[in-house]
Amino acid sequence: MKVSKFAIAGASFERSPDQDGDIFVANAVDQRHGGPITIGFGRYAPNQSLDETLAVDDVMIVLEGKLSVSSDSDTVTAGPGEIVYMPKGKQVTIRSHEKGAVTAYVTYPHWQVARR
Repeated sequence: MKVSKFAIAGASFERSPDQDGDIFVANAVDQRHGGPITIGFGRYAPNQSLDETLAVDDVMIVLEGKLSVSSDSDTVTAGPGEIVYMPKGKQVTIRSHEKGAVTAYVTYPHWQVARR
């Protein structure tokens, strides 16, 4: 795999699997590219909520808007330029606020493979 750069303008978004809300993902690098991680972008419409038991370690960087991530022990809220780490096996609720949110993410290993 070569050194690469990705921009949200070139991302191809699709509805987040198993979700009914307006939450979309766009993998830029995943298992098809031969590396050990998935890198992509997320887009959350205003006031959306996603409940997930994480099958992978997940790092989310907020690019626009604001998100809150709740687990059994606490809640963190992140805005532009802030990073949220969510460990594998953790049950989380990710909630966007009134303006929605755009994120970048990195997972290890590949989230699509781990969810199968």
